[in-house]
Amino acid sequence: MLSLHQLNCFLATYEHGSLTAAAEELGYAQPSVSEQIRALEKTLGVPLFRRVGRGVVPTTVADILRPHAERVLATVDEASQAVQSVKSFETGTIRFGMFGIARLYAGAGLIGDVLSRFPGVRVELVGQNSTEVAEELRRGRLEAAMLAVSSVDSEGMTITPVAKEELVYISADPDRLATPVTAHRLSQASLVMSETTYRAVDSTRATLRQMLHETGRNPTTRIEVEDIETAVELVGMGYADSVVPKGAARQLLPRLAPNAGWVALRPRQYDTFAVVHRSGAILSPAARLMIELATKRIQAIADPVTTRVARATVGP
Repeated sequence: MLSLHQLNCFLATYEHGSLTAAAEELGYAQPSVSEQIRALEKTLGVPLFRRVGRGVVPTTVADILRPHAERVLATVDEASQAVQSVKSFETGTIRFGMFGIARLYAGAGLIGDVLSRFPGVRVELVGQNSTEVAEELRRGRLEAAMLAVSSVDSEGMTITPVAKEELVYISADPDRLATPVTAHRLSQASLVMSETTYRAVDSTRATLRQMLHETGRNPTTRIEVEDIETAVELVGMGYADSVVPKGAARQLLPRLAPNAGWVALRPRQYDTFAVVHRSGAILSPAARLMIELATKRIQAIADPVTTRVARATVGP
């Protein structure tokens, strides 16, 4: 039976042209290496080396065998490294970037998904805004993230869209929800908007600015807040209206503004969520796991985009 030990001895002998030198490299006694070469030759039924003076010369069969032996040992080494990576991963830290309101789409549920599979890991979900997280990716502080596409500079990044989420107009005034909201109506609305610290790069505001471009106006905000929850509460209190992702409206209105509702914009507007990482990066098992689980969570709420993404190959 051909063994990895035999292949190691074969390659060392082939490289050095000497059984003695091969034994020194491998840390074995020379007779042991000779025995492994003879056993390999017996298994294959052909000679692999010819003795010449104090050394050995590979036969044509040995020349043919060499690349195959190298591939076999390389594959075994990769398998060993993968196992060690997973072993380390199971007790290490998973750090993954997420867009600002990811807590409404994943958050605790995503962390629960991870811990149910790997109870020993430590989890960090990082990010208040997609632009901020994208910068963390560029600096190498994160391997991968789930971000709003419109907030990410694509240079040097691989961006894989996984879901799109419609933006909707929310209000406590039923008359404002009777028909879809046009750019003209939106330009006249009194709005409360969240993410005020990131207003210049906020993906929702960027989409609205594009929508209103033809009117020559920008969205007018009466109130600026940080949290989308606060914005929704203020809508429920009747102080202003807002534009939020539909998934956020579905989750927050019943709890924070039960008297409010939503209606589509005309034309319909969308945010697109995507897996983002540095171009050419080889993702770790931890990153691939988070991509798989985060994608599943996002697509359960937003509309899936049928683009193939990296799948995790770790764990049960």
